[in-house]
Amino acid sequence: MDRLKDKVALITGSDSGIGRAIALAYGAEGAKVGVTYRSDEEGGKRTAEDIQAQGSEAICLHLDVSDETSVTAAFDEIIRQYGKIDILVNNAGVNGSDVPVAEMNTDTFDKCLKTNLYGPFFCCREYLRKRVHPDSEGNIIFISSIHEDVNTAGNADYNASKAAIKNFSRSLSLELADKNIRVNNIAPGMILTEMNQEAMENQEIRKEKEQHIPMKRAGTPEDVANVAVFLASPESAYVTGTTYAVDGGLMILLGQGA
Repeated sequence: MDRLKDKVALITGSDSGIGRAIALAYGAEGAKVGVTYRSDEEGGKRTAEDIQAQGSEAICLHLDVSDETSVTAAFDEIIRQYGKIDILVNNAGVNGSDVPVAEMNTDTFDKCLKTNLYGPFFCCREYLRKRVHPDSEGNIIFISSIHEDVNTAGNADYNASKAAIKNFSRSLSLELADKNIRVNNIAPGMILTEMNQEAMENQEIRKEKEQHIPMKRAGTPEDVANVAVFLASPESAYVTGTTYAVDGGLMILLGQGA
């Protein structure tokens, strides 16, 4: 425990799902946590309150990652409260449209890219510009998806955004490697969150999908959070520019039989 003691973390989209699990895990490890939400204020407040109940500090902030002004305001507030940000987790995202490219309008494509790609860009840029203690260790963690490599028809917007995040994180890791800031990426597979609502609500659908996963089970938000703790902790001090697939072996299996 206390692997993140005295660290300050901002986690986008931490009102629910994977972001909430990471926020709770960071709080349990002693971090002060900036919990953010876009529309679910109650969820954001609940996450912050649960962290406080663990004995750690947390604040709840409104943040629309697709809006540069909102990003600046959230970063200003967490620095006003805690004096710094050590760890940035780019978790907020939207699902694909399930619309073929020929039928997809520009607004639909823009919505996905603005949240899933521009959002992390805005947040990383603000994080770097507001580094209060440039000699201290920094950490940036992206939450992408196995769909950065494993594509599905009808989700070109989502697949493109996640593939871009993978290479954005790798490029950024090279820029920051000699500046004491590590940058890594987590690619979840089938995780039981709102993005997999059908599998959460219907046991038969869930069991059918799990048969395609080598470990024969869907992942939990906590499975992803455990890796996010490792990547933010001193235990991964020599790790940067990597992608960790948290998918029960699904990405490998989908490449079988080609």
